Amino acid sequence: MTKQQVSGNLRGKRVVVMGLGRFGGGVGVARWLSRQGANVTVTDQEPREKLQSSIAQLADFPITFQLGGHDPDILNSCDLLVVNPAVDKARSEFFQRALNKHIAMTTEINIFMQHCPAPIIGVTGSVGKSTTTAMIHLAITAALKSSRSGRTCWLGGNIGQSLLANLEDIKPDDFVVLELSSFMLEDLPWIRLSPHVAVVTNLAGNHLDRHGTLENYAAAKQNMLRFQHADDWAILNGDDSIVRTWADVTAARVTYYHLENKQDIELAVPGRHNQSNARAALAVLQAVGLAAHTPAASTALAQFPGLPHRLQLVHTSSSGVQWFNDSKATTPEAAITALAALEKKTFICIVGGYDKHADMTEFCRKLAHSAAAVLGIGATGPALIAGTIAAGASREYAMYADTLEGAVTCAKNWITKPNPGSKLFNSVLLSPGCASYDQFTNYEQRGEIFTALARQ
Repeated sequence: MTKQQVSGNLRGKRVVVMGLGRFGGGVGVARWLSRQGANVTVTDQEPREKLQSSIAQLADFPITFQLGGHDPDILNSCDLLVVNPAVDKARSEFFQRALNKHIAMTTEINIFMQHCPAPIIGVTGSVGKSTTTAMIHLAITAALKSSRSGRTCWLGGNIGQSLLANLEDIKPDDFVVLELSSFMLEDLPWIRLSPHVAVVTNLAGNHLDRHGTLENYAAAKQNMLRFQHADDWAILNGDDSIVRTWADVTAARVTYYHLENKQDIELAVPGRHNQSNARAALAVLQAVGLAAHTPAASTALAQFPGLPHRLQLVHTSSSGVQWFNDSKATTPEAAITALAALEKKTFICIVGGYDKHADMTEFCRKLAHSAAAVLGIGATGPALIAGTIAAGASREYAMYADTLEGAVTCAKNWITKPNPGSKLFNSVLLSPGCASYDQFTNYEQRGEIFTALARQ
């Protein structure tokens, strides 16, 4: 595959951005390329009417749009193809045609990593990478403030918007924290770069509908480490049986964080997984030379309220029942983590959604063991309910509700209209263990609807 350094003059170059996205995934790179003087064409499978918000953000730029499908003819005058990480390259005829034409290719995150003057701290994992990324950014920001150095810690990647627009403001002695998904990491071999500090939280099967096998998925994640140098750092979760074996993937200095024999860190967010996330953040401080400011970082971490849609307390009823939005739990492993954060047999759990062909056996076992009641929604809901009952859950309190609205209505009935001998519930947890695409635009919309229903 053609490697594109994107380090030369882009003025006058004909660049195709493949994938604009309804939520502006390609907006940042399209803007940056246009500012460099490139002749930019944006193409997307979706029609114009579904992309109005993203298109509006590019209104002031001389950009051509080719929407409602990828016309292969635009590749005849293409010097560079910028591929959105959401594009399944193996299944995309347009991408494969560009590949056969030997067109130079890159991605937004690759361009940023090539041009960023500051050390990059990359964070990846199957579960908890967003929260870990946010904690690292918070800890470094607090440490830099304590040091009164005037330096800045920037946050971007999968957790935020493109930082390409901020390149001119990022100084060499600043820090940049990036959340990096497997889709983003898949293409790092094109530029043979890895972050200066690479943090890997864990590994479990995810996105197998895209990667095909767990081995392919792991290989994409390992690109975080693969191109590091001897003066870089790899920070691995020593409590994860797979990740802790990855030291031989990197040439960097390796350190491990773990919870064994460690006193709990004071945190506002619940669960052992968040203790692990905070340990990762403190390990990064050591790696980047800010360990002297750990007290300031620890104070900031203690006040961290958590991220939206990640075991977020969104409502407490007049009777004291708590409603937790964990819509970001789009894998069974992420949902299992949430189950462990709540007291056993005290909560109703809403599960199910789009089928990514993940193995749900252990999830069903944990649901039967931990939840007092289970409600299924979406495409995977029936199988999850059947699996949970087979694992020992009560048929009376394991039911397929089809929709999220139906599940919330049922949960409220169980809470407010108990029958003789029925269970008492302290909380309701939305932790689907599945993606949202079958009934919702994304996990954010799912979480927002759950929150609104809980508060009604």
